[in-house]
Amino acid sequence: MQQDLITRARTWLAEDPDPETRAELAGLIDSEDLAALADRFAGTLQFGTAGLRGEIGAGPMRMNRSVVIRAAAGLAAYLKAHGQDGGLVVIGYDARYKSADFARDTAAVMTGAGLRAAVLPRPLPTPVLAYAVRHLGAVAGVEVTASHNPPRDNGYKVYLGDGSQIVPPADAEIAAAIAAVGPLDGVPRPESGWEILGEDVLAAYLARTDAVLSPGSPRSARTVYTAMHGVGTSVLTAAFARAGFPEPVLVAEQAEPDPAFPTVAFPNPEEPGAMDLAFATARRAGPDLVIANDPDADRCAVAVPDPSAEGGWRMLRGDEVGALLAAHLVDRGVTGVLAESIVSSSLLGRIADKAGLGYEETLTGFKWIARVEGLRYGYEEALGYCVDPEGVRDKDGITAALLVAELASVLKEKGRTLLDLLDDLALAHGLHATDQLSVRVEDLTVIADAMRRLRETPPTALAGLPVTSAEDLSLGTDALPPTDGLRYHLTGARVIVRPSGTEPKLKCYLEVVVPVSGRDGLPEARAKGAELLAAVKRDLSAAAGI
Repeated sequence: MQQDLITRARTWLAEDPDPETRAELAGLIDSEDLAALADRFAGTLQFGTAGLRGEIGAGPMRMNRSVVIRAAAGLAAYLKAHGQDGGLVVIGYDARYKSADFARDTAAVMTGAGLRAAVLPRPLPTPVLAYAVRHLGAVAGVEVTASHNPPRDNGYKVYLGDGSQIVPPADAEIAAAIAAVGPLDGVPRPESGWEILGEDVLAAYLARTDAVLSPGSPRSARTVYTAMHGVGTSVLTAAFARAGFPEPVLVAEQAEPDPAFPTVAFPNPEEPGAMDLAFATARRAGPDLVIANDPDADRCAVAVPDPSAEGGWRMLRGDEVGALLAAHLVDRGVTGVLAESIVSSSLLGRIADKAGLGYEETLTGFKWIARVEGLRYGYEEALGYCVDPEGVRDKDGITAALLVAELASVLKEKGRTLLDLLDDLALAHGLHATDQLSVRVEDLTVIADAMRRLRETPPTALAGLPVTSAEDLSLGTDALPPTDGLRYHLTGARVIVRPSGTEPKLKCYLEVVVPVSGRDGLPEARAKGAELLAAVKRDLSAAAGI
């Protein structure tokens, strides 16, 4: 076993084109660090519906140039097998470690395989790549990004020609094509032959962002903005300038791309402490809003002044922003379908129903939301919003920020705030309070054990509320294809439990709906909602053994 591990490592080393990962692997072989080698060679990084994502390092269980070259070769083979030989593949990348290298390798492999490749001119937001796929008539797109994962991670996201992320069976077919790739010296990788796109593709995207706003709408909201050390600053500020909003005040420490993400533990606006610098800047600048993008700028976080919150600023939950944007679009008279993932708040369905609009629930991820027929607006509780599906069939943190700023401006002219509108929605539809129990693990068996425990002994009540129905989503439903998850409906509440598709986390999504007797009853309803959520979280944690 030991000799087999060393042999496999040496075979990998012999074809690794990257001096850095070669040096890392050679050091592990020389020191006979069997534990580290076993970790890197325990299998292969799995290509799924999120593409690839993992820690940068040597070996098949890490993100590295060898893994990316194989992924690109498999994707190229899949495209050619589907009659796309000679088609255009657009490649974008963020500012993480190795992103530019992975983008270049992908372009070389596509060119060597007889496809045409075009690379975005510099590190840019993921939604620019999603837009470019359709704008340029490409047969596929690749975005090199790990979104809001830790600094040492990177990833590889694949879009097909409709501008949406891949879904089954394409993911399995591409994975099979990757597995069939032979030695890397058999993968042609010319030194040139692909196109580096100019700034005109970004200019076209920015011109399209105007479409999310109402002509002549108020543009007075003042913002503090953080790119969270990612690639959003230049694109968001350009979009705000085009639209005529006041220039955002930047969180200086986080404005420029930095793959080390030095000021945050995790570069995700939802993580504790990630917004501290933004709030400190807001206390100095006194804006109407704080807006944050994650590092690849496909998500949008929003915070508002709140004297009752610690530090005077309150982060809105993704479900709150999702409902606010829906209410704004309804007020503007949009038509079409409103859609969300099953883990997001049921409030969107009530808003759509009252407005006489279509409504759909999908599995988690914009790969599903973007495919809803007749989609006008889609959102997911994890800070993702698709506000211009004709332009970008994915979540887009730039256009979402514009729409939030427009809504805040409209309310500001009436002497009102986003919190006032949330109150209106609670009065109209009941208070929908949501929370999440999220457990990050080192050992993935912890997640498997929790899911097995819940399947074998499902809870009959949570927070004293009886479970009225329990669904194992791995079996599929009339409306949804199979996925690894559990859904419980309770009297006045809903719980969904699922393993994360992109991180080593077990995620539990909680919602309670509390009737509101009138505006004076809002504080009591909020207190009741918080109390119920805490109790559901406690009881679910016990039931899952986490």
